Amino acid sequence: QVHVVESGGGLVQPGGSLRLSCVASGSTFSRYAMSWYRQAPGKERELVATTPSVGGSTKSPDSVKGRFTISRDNAKNTVYLQMNSLKPEDTAVYYCNAVVRVGLELENYWGQGTQVTVSS
Repeated sequence: QVHVVESGGGLVQPGGSLRLSCVASGSTFSRYAMSWYRQAPGKERELVATTPSVGGSTKSPDSVKGRFTISRDNAKNTVYLQMNSLKPEDTAVYYCNAVVRVGLELENYWGQGTQVTVSS
């Protein structure tokens, strides 16, 4: 079982910045693929950014590319989402996701979410 806990959400004005943090338990964090998703009211959950366990590169959709950056600190079991130039349409609950390989299976773990509100 992997526990995932997000923090760092809040209220910010348009054009402002926030940094979200996500801590995942376990001794093999470096092997977890980590992602951030968001869900706005009345909308489906969408991928915001992802970072692989090893190798590869981070990915994000065009809607946030150039504004949001995902990074990870394996020594701290933590993944971050730096959000700049925030827009009202970025308002959503942001969720952290960990994908863990257990044998031949992939297990998904989610945090409880953190609210981000962009408003003047």
